[in-house]
Amino acid sequence: QVQLVESGGGLVQAGGSLKLSCAASGRGFSKYGMGWFRQGPGKGRAFVSAISWSGGATLYADSVKGRFTISRDNAKNTVYLQMNSLKAEDTAVYYCAGGLLSTIADIRSRDWNGAWGQGTQVTVSS
Repeated sequence: QVQLVESGGGLVQAGGSLKLSCAASGRGFSKYGMGWFRQGPGKGRAFVSAISWSGGATLYADSVKGRFTISRDNAKNTVYLQMNSLKAEDTAVYYCAGGLLSTIADIRSRDWNGAWGQGTQVTVSS
C-alpha cells in the first residue's frame, strides 16, 4: 500500500488559485486510482475529484466542475489538484486518497476506502 503526503495548501483570497500536490511512496502507484476529498468546518468528508490509474478518466463533484482540475504524473508518483476561482465555501482540509485498481466510480462511491494522506488546509478569504 502506498503512503500519501499532501502539500500546497494555504491561505488565498476569493478568486485566487492554489495547486495541491500528493506525493506517493511505496510500490504500484501507477496502478492506483486516485482521488481528492475535502472536509469543511462542521461538515463531513466529501468527494472532490478522482482520476484513473492511467490518467485517462477524471470525475468531479458538481461544486468544483469547471474550476478544479485533477492530474497525475506517474513518473513522479504524484497527483495534483489545480484549484482556480476559489470561493469561501472551498475552505476545507483537503485529503488525497488512493486505491489499487480503483476506478473513478469506485472512489466516488460512499463505501469506498483506500489509503489516505494526512490532509492539507485550504482557507479562502472572502
